[in-house]
Amino acid sequence: MRPRRADELPGGNLYWIVKHRLVGGNEILRLEDRSDGRIDIVCSAEFHAVTPVHRRAHQGWRYLKAEDAPTAGDDGTGLAELPPRLYGRLAALALV
Repeated sequence: MRPRRADELPGGNLYWIVKHRLVGGNEILRLEDRSDGRIDIVCSAEFHAVTPVHRRAHQGWRYLKAEDAPTAGDDGTGLAELPPRLYGRLAALALV
């Protein structure tokens, strides 16, 4: 199904949540209609890693306000420098 706010999506990001952590995203280039009525989301091939942020699992579209969007790189906490496996273990212990 076509998102209600489809005109706002190109230029934004499709973020990836892995094991309840938002880990990065790809820029949305365009939406393409398919012959079967579905929509293809065409994204850039470049993945932008962000400082891991805990997010609950969800289905469907979520629109993030600019102030809620994750930041790329280090935010001063040092979490972006941790190896993903170590971050996962610390998160499982509720230490990050």
